[in-house]
Amino acid sequence: MARYTGPKHRLARRVGVNILDKTSNSLARRLSVPPGIHGRKRKRRLSEFGQQLMEKQKAKFTYGIMEKQFKNLVEKVSKRKGDTQEFMISLLERRLDNMVYRLGFAKTRNMARQLVSHGHVLVNGKKTSIPSYEVSEGDIITLSKSAQGNVGVLNALKEEKELLPFVKREGLTGKLLRHPKGGDLQMPFNLRQIIEYYSR
Repeated sequence: MARYTGPKHRLARRVGVNILDKTSNSLARRLSVPPGIHGRKRKRRLSEFGQQLMEKQKAKFTYGIMEKQFKNLVEKVSKRKGDTQEFMISLLERRLDNMVYRLGFAKTRNMARQLVSHGHVLVNGKKTSIPSYEVSEGDIITLSKSAQGNVGVLNALKEEKELLPFVKREGLTGKLLRHPKGGDLQMPFNLRQIIEYYSR
């Protein structure tokens, strides 16, 4: 299961947007400067293709998805009738690792992905260790007994993160109330340009 394991700040500086799941004062000061020794000398003018590519990279980095998996996701939503952008944000947000993050069981998506991969997340009472698992409306998400005492999980729960309108949490149990919509959250990327990128 491939995933990016390099420095996250470098990715954020490359796309010029804080795609991390937490605030960082050091990153905020350097977002306008691309990574690398010659970062300050680079010109930031982008062609239409370059802008579309940049939006795609933002989405990939935000959700921690590799290129092949992301391309398959776009192809999947493109075949459906209806609002492609709404379908896309719904699929991205309903990934199991993202749902664990949205429910406040983990401080970051990387931590959520690790909880899922190590078998600490149960969907409707069954252990599910696939981060890309597509959560359905009404599914119940809980943590294993061993994860419930995890220091990272306990610290995340203490933050009492404000939940988005499509999820509900009671104690250590979470539920997907309905499919997410674009209006439920602010996205650091443009879905229309991403779809145009793959439509070339």
